Amino acid sequence: MSQISARQRLYRRSRSSIFHGFDPVLTGAVALLLIIGTLLVYAATRDWYASNGLDPQYYLKRHIINIAIGGLLAYGTTVIDYRLLRAYTPIFWGVGVLGLAIVLIPGLGSTVNGARAWIALPGGFQIQPAELAKISIIIGISLLLSERTHDSDEPSTRDVLQALVVAGIPVLLIILQPDMGTVFIISASVVTIIAVSGAPSRWVAGLLIVAVLGGVVATKAGVISQYQLKRLQTFVDPTADVQGSGYQLRQARITVGSGGLVGKGLFKGPQTNGRFVPEQQTDFIFTVAGEELGFLGSGLILFLYLLILMRSFAIARRANDPFGRLVTTGVIAWFAFQLFENIGMTLGLMPMTGVPLPFISYGGSSMFATLIGFGLLQNVHSRSRG
Repeated sequence: MSQISARQRLYRRSRSSIFHGFDPVLTGAVALLLIIGTLLVYAATRDWYASNGLDPQYYLKRHIINIAIGGLLAYGTTVIDYRLLRAYTPIFWGVGVLGLAIVLIPGLGSTVNGARAWIALPGGFQIQPAELAKISIIIGISLLLSERTHDSDEPSTRDVLQALVVAGIPVLLIILQPDMGTVFIISASVVTIIAVSGAPSRWVAGLLIVAVLGGVVATKAGVISQYQLKRLQTFVDPTADVQGSGYQLRQARITVGSGGLVGKGLFKGPQTNGRFVPEQQTDFIFTVAGEELGFLGSGLILFLYLLILMRSFAIARRANDPFGRLVTTGVIAWFAFQLFENIGMTLGLMPMTGVPLPFISYGGSSMFATLIGFGLLQNVHSRSRG
């Protein structure tokens, strides 16, 4: 009897834990990335701020605050059964579209690096609605493609068209900012969800063709800003913009390559401390890892991302319903394409698009969004076991 009661007490304690039902491997991998990211953000900003008479812990403090808020959002995402989110999907989508529209209003939206994509908040904080729109789009199209009003196991043409409208409206607003990096990531998620939903392959092929043609038309029509055109030109020819994007790309490669096998040591990177790479705490945070942690440290980061994607695939396979499977698939595609784009542009393998590295880069909106995505994965996991 005493053994049984002890087991019952242990079971009750585990049930009362705020982490009950969480995937431990996924949680551990994300936690390690958050810790590594905090150290890298501090390393990227500490010496330069101190040498200029500023608070060397300015970015460190704000980054920790962002993680704390994001952690609360992630936990809040796990509290309500993800299947009940269906009823609130139109609200999430509407709020996302409203935020994207507000940034385009003169006087309300702020322009950073050529894109009017931020809303200024008190205390010097900013929010980027496009980051949070990723979540509303994923949930919205997953809902439409998972509900069957007919006998077929695959979405109807009407279902797919409705999903494309739900994704297309916010994407058009993001193009107007313009923020082509976010458009690329959202588009990849949308195509992946449609492919996994069972829709005919002609939809996937057609969307890929439309994306290519749309990029050409956007360039010719002047929708893509001169700033972003220079980034694309630099990808093809690093000497095309030697004082701007070309300089940033060259410095990024030099910084990553200088770390060697084990790196210069945390806080000891001369390129990082000299602030040779612009936007290093945000879009180019991986250069800090390359220089100060070396090939082994950078490899550890990639291994943690691989663990996250592997566990996410396992969650998608075990999902009890199409909605959960599609939401998880959308989050997987989002994380995978964003980290590929970020690390790829750092190494010169992808065009520079200004997207942050998930769970590591400094930035409130990105941190909130990725931790909410993490919360969605845990939500589906905890309600799909057994």
